[in-house]
Amino acid sequence: MSVPTDSSSLAPYRAASEHLCRVRSEMARVIVGQQELVHRLLVALVARGHILLEGLPGLAKTASVSALARATDCRFSRIQFTPDLLPGDITGTLIYDPVQGTYSTRQGPIFANLVLADEINRAPSKVQSALLEAMQERQVTIGDKTWPLPEPFLVLATQNPIEQEGTYPLPEAQMDRFMLKVVVGYPSAEEELVILDRMASTRPQFTLDSVVKPDEISAYQALVNTVHVDPLVRDYIVRLVVATREAAAGTGVAPELKRLVRIGASPRATINLTLAARACALIEGRNHATPDDVKRIAPDVLRHRILLTYEAEAEEITTESIVGTLLSKVKVP
Repeated sequence: MSVPTDSSSLAPYRAASEHLCRVRSEMARVIVGQQELVHRLLVALVARGHILLEGLPGLAKTASVSALARATDCRFSRIQFTPDLLPGDITGTLIYDPVQGTYSTRQGPIFANLVLADEINRAPSKVQSALLEAMQERQVTIGDKTWPLPEPFLVLATQNPIEQEGTYPLPEAQMDRFMLKVVVGYPSAEEELVILDRMASTRPQFTLDSVVKPDEISAYQALVNTVHVDPLVRDYIVRLVVATREAAAGTGVAPELKRLVRIGASPRATINLTLAARACALIEGRNHATPDDVKRIAPDVLRHRILLTYEAEAEEITTESIVGTLLSKVKVP
């Protein structure tokens, strides 16, 4: 199948890319560095996925989501997860009016375009399940009525990789519902100097302009579905995901990984890897995805879907190194 390359057919993709680049530029007025984080936020936004952010405190995770909301004119909601949180604190509840003898619905903070679930592993499993059900179904049932969540809808959950006392780690099945897991690192010394100049004030002031609207984002999400994925690229995606399972079985391109990999990625990884590669292409103004798009986004799609053996954990081997090995061994079309 040939991919149209004339200017008229590429116009909507280039227009979407230009608008998304303006969002990135607007966010850069607040967020210093963290280009990969900002890129992954845009990928998830246009691919209708959710993100799990892992990083130490103070690395601009909350600020990035807030800046994205302001640059896209989206409604932003932040939920601080604590051990005493209840499911109704997220989804909402019914309020009884004793005078009228009726119930009214009070919607919870989940009814927003961008929802930050801060320290998701601090809440018990019942609360985590309520959030993840809303993420999957994109609707919430309160009483006997079901309410659709607004579009676009994106959940960004954060967790601290070091502090584990008093936490409830997400089960693997729930981790699998996040399209991407992004590891947020420290800024460089040069970037931190810029942060110092911008933020070393008792009242730092930043006013961001809304450069795109929520309905435009919904249009970009529909446009992602038209990004062409060549059969060879599709085959590459499938072979890459299957290689993670073969590694656990001691077969395939990297049988030496058997002692390190306990379980490989699920079919949801194949779906999300394809969508994320399409989103990468759209952000760059292309109407077709390439193997480079797949390789760029693969670590974020796979890192939380590959389970390591105890031996690998004892040797402090990361899933990133496993994915890197597979990317180097699976043949690129």
